[in-house]
Amino acid sequence: MAAVSSLFSRPFFEEKTRAFWILQAAGWSGYLLLRTVSTVFNAPSAKVVLGVIVESIVGYCLTLLMSVLYGSYRKLPRLWAIVCTLLTLVVATLLYAVIEAYTFSLFRTNAPVAVLDLSLLPALLFLTSTVLAGWSALYFGINFYLIVEQQSRTMQALENQASSAQLAMLRYQLNPHFLFNTLNSISTLVLLKHTERANIMLSRLSSFLRYTLANEPTAHVTLAQEVETLKLYLDIEKMRFEERLQTRFDIDPRVANARLPSLLLQPLVENAIKYAVTPKEEGAEISVTARLAGERVQIGVSDTGPGLNEASRRPTLSTGVGLANIRERLAQAYGEDHRLDTRSIPGSGFSVEIEIPFQVEERTREAA
Repeated sequence: MAAVSSLFSRPFFEEKTRAFWILQAAGWSGYLLLRTVSTVFNAPSAKVVLGVIVESIVGYCLTLLMSVLYGSYRKLPRLWAIVCTLLTLVVATLLYAVIEAYTFSLFRTNAPVAVLDLSLLPALLFLTSTVLAGWSALYFGINFYLIVEQQSRTMQALENQASSAQLAMLRYQLNPHFLFNTLNSISTLVLLKHTERANIMLSRLSSFLRYTLANEPTAHVTLAQEVETLKLYLDIEKMRFEERLQTRFDIDPRVANARLPSLLLQPLVENAIKYAVTPKEEGAEISVTARLAGERVQIGVSDTGPGLNEASRRPTLSTGVGLANIRERLAQAYGEDHRLDTRSIPGSGFSVEIEIPFQVEERTREAA
């Protein structure tokens, strides 16, 4: 019982040779059963049944030979392959009909010597041509299906590889911009001889980079991990802005284990620092919220800066990384099953809300 379960637990055509032998045996066994039942009703005789068995064995062997020939024709040019296939089918049909006629004379008549009855050939030719043509149609139909399926799997694998490469590219865009800002701040602290603060900033930067390098660029992390990374990033930025940068996190514990692409929210926070905290002398507050809405996770990043105006556009950052990057990463990860909305109140702030499916397991990506 365990062996049977193991046999059919995998996709049937995963091993084409095994599938061929199973179908060949099942098909001709069914043919033998039907012919035997029909013959027994018409002429109940052990001798006649023996003749049917011989006919089925001959058909089984003939189709095995045909499968070998059909397989060898794949190397020929298409026109020659079609011609050779048709000739093989015609020759096999004639041979099978002749053998059946001889078998009929041997097992179904009382003649002392088997004699080939040519009057039976027209009817037997019709029967054998139907059987062998049907077998050939199934053979080529199944092989065509397997070729299409293989091409589909190949295309899917290529699409997944392209998707993973795109995700990696989008994810790697984040690090150069962040490093530029942070190293520039460290350089400023060194020039001002604030060595202790510069050393703390370097230490926090190394921790942040250790996290980013530890994760695959296409990996999904939990929301709790993403929030911890944001806090680490904001700790670095607080070394630059001190009291001008205020933060608030309001994370629903129910979505702490929800998964999302790593460093998805970091560009939003970086945007808020650049366009909300930097321009205002008194600074601004950055809020990160997350809540569960049915089977969806709604994540918001907002600030109390000047909002969106003609002098301060937020579609991208100075290196071209920002909302466009996030939109593409969401599309790569979730297709159309996501939402990203922005809202600006001039003089009161800017906010971005992301809605994604609530998932607690890492998505399977073949190579995404």
